[in-house]
Amino acid sequence: MSRTPRALVYGDVDLNLIDGSAVWAQSTVEALSAAGCATRLVLKAPVRTGRLIDPIAGLPGVAVVRPHEDRLLPAADDRPLSPAQASRVLALLDQDDPCDLLVLRGRRLVTRVVADGHFDGRIWAYLTDIPQSPAAMTEQVREDLTRIAEASARLLCQTEELRCFLETWVPEACGRSLLSPPAVPDPGFTVPEHDRPHDPFRLVYTGKFAPHWNTLPMTRLPALLAERGIQAELHTVGDKIHHDPARPDFRAAMARALDGGTPGVTHHGGQPREEAMRIAADCDLGLGWRDTALDASLELSTKVLEFGALALPVVLNRTPAHEALLGEDYPLFVPGRAELPDAVDAVARAVREPESRLLAADRCRQAARRYTLRGAAERWRTHLDRAFPSMPAAVARRSRPLRVGVAGHDLKFLTRLLDHFRALPGLEVRLDSWPALARHDPAASRELADWADVIVVEWCGPAAVWFSRHKRRGSRLIVRLHRFELDAGWPRQVDIDAVDRVVCVSPYYARRTREVTGWPESKITVIPNWVDTDQLDRPKTPGAHFRLGMIGIAPSRKRLDLGIDVLEKLRAHDRRWHLSVKSKPPWEYWWIWNKPGEREHYDAVLRRIQTAPLLEGAVVFDTFGPDVANWLRRVGHVLSTSDDESFHLSPAEGMASGAVPALLPWPGADEIYDRRWIHESPEAMAETIAALGEPEPWRSAGELARTQVRQAFSLERVARSWTDLLVSG
Repeated sequence: MSRTPRALVYGDVDLNLIDGSAVWAQSTVEALSAAGCATRLVLKAPVRTGRLIDPIAGLPGVAVVRPHEDRLLPAADDRPLSPAQASRVLALLDQDDPCDLLVLRGRRLVTRVVADGHFDGRIWAYLTDIPQSPAAMTEQVREDLTRIAEASARLLCQTEELRCFLETWVPEACGRSLLSPPAVPDPGFTVPEHDRPHDPFRLVYTGKFAPHWNTLPMTRLPALLAERGIQAELHTVGDKIHHDPARPDFRAAMARALDGGTPGVTHHGGQPREEAMRIAADCDLGLGWRDTALDASLELSTKVLEFGALALPVVLNRTPAHEALLGEDYPLFVPGRAELPDAVDAVARAVREPESRLLAADRCRQAARRYTLRGAAERWRTHLDRAFPSMPAAVARRSRPLRVGVAGHDLKFLTRLLDHFRALPGLEVRLDSWPALARHDPAASRELADWADVIVVEWCGPAAVWFSRHKRRGSRLIVRLHRFELDAGWPRQVDIDAVDRVVCVSPYYARRTREVTGWPESKITVIPNWVDTDQLDRPKTPGAHFRLGMIGIAPSRKRLDLGIDVLEKLRAHDRRWHLSVKSKPPWEYWWIWNKPGEREHYDAVLRRIQTAPLLEGAVVFDTFGPDVANWLRRVGHVLSTSDDESFHLSPAEGMASGAVPALLPWPGADEIYDRRWIHESPEAMAETIAALGEPEPWRSAGELARTQVRQAFSLERVARSWTDLLVSG
């Protein structure tokens, strides 16, 4: 970071009441402070207790804004801020002291801030209260989330499952969604040993009290355990009792159960976070058991992680998320239908089987170590470094910003580089987007040419020809050439004397460019395509090591037929192998489908997939779209069977995901990718892939591939090369 970023943080949560969302606000500010960010936490409600606010008010770079006390609202208004009021207050604070990022929590709140439009491009929206099932994802919700994604710089998701679900339904979220899991602080005290439980056995629950959290049935546990000869007591911490319109009697019943009305229950009320952890640490078993209506949740329970940090075992529902966190053989999952008698069974097991309780405690401890506050601070530091890069030294010496113009008909290979250029201090970026390969607004193009210090033209086509003839004297022109341009006549029409650099994506095509055009070697340089290694680095789903993947199968030179050859040879020995294809169908490209030879090729391949016995049910065609990172989670091997490529990004994307690349020797492949991934024939490719069929050798090869792509093609590395090229003149 070239300077200290400035953040505004606001959650649609009352920090007088302790629950997971309030703890999120506290943890986020702590992590931002540790990451070196100047942070203002804006409160929703007048301060009635400093339990959550006091521990963070004195942190470095942290200020607490109290709109009610600081007279940012009418004096008589002491109600919590509505989303509309919060949006106005945040805009007012930003006018007085502009922020670089606005961290928000709460969908209604974010929707209002986006509608007001003041913070577009600076919003970092933490999304949890969104639909988490296809049935709940209505078209209206999708439209709302799309607007949020388009207005946000980043979307913060608590779990990988939630991120992937969001990207599936909201394509605009792809590429800007970041993981932001719960953060648990290290206890500020010595955690007691739990080898010997108390007598009576101590259960503990901390957090909000709500029907789906089973907090009212929990109060019956001591009595039900006593019927089984187990003496137990329940300790509860928290002061937020949820009002549920569907259960109008719940709040009063819950209050009675906590207020001395239930034998064996000791309620400690609302407490500062560390004191709540201290109370829990002096117990024997945490309770995370919930109504099964929450089993499909894509979120993590901060409570479970806090208990884990205290080496405290937890009784909780068996769900896919909990199995991924603690293991399928975790001994204290609530059995059966997770009703009250089932919870009693789980607690009784923890009491009567010390080995189960100790194993569960160790699993919870190990899980919590992946969610520390230190880890959250490191993640924030990485995110901030990337969002707010340092100013290049050459630009810092300039008297005004460096003006960078970018032109072309298809900028999809530049998207993240453009984000980087725009984020660089000292650079001003403008676009001249041509609506078609050879169609543009000459007046707009001339305006860009007159304005820019540096012009980057994507594709060596008509745009490169035009700008080579119209660039302003003293400006620099950079043209990026891929592959297909060499087979057309445009390079011969380019005034190469007006071009400062031609960027090729591979050494092979740099040589071909020199051979075909005769341009000076000094003007041709190689910068590879970028790969967003951080976005693609996600955990694989079970069975991924038996799934091949191909991204893009049109035109026919991509050779889907050879990928089918590989699959068929693998399935001749093991029917677990499958192939997933993520691509537009060839008939959606008119310039391809108009060619009879192309149609004949695909007709033969598709007929073979339908009729070959070994291929029955083994090939899946997935929808084309930007959710490549999500799709690659279930792919273990990415194939590149093309006749020729300039770079072929899909093997590199697969490598970043931990998949193993498998390439046929198209010209120049060995100058981009390690020769170990290149095979002489489909037969040799299938043989090598089969040898990696088991999880461990496949995982080891995938880790090597991931390391290689980070070192060679990471977005940060490629962006640095492009930045040097832009500012070197």
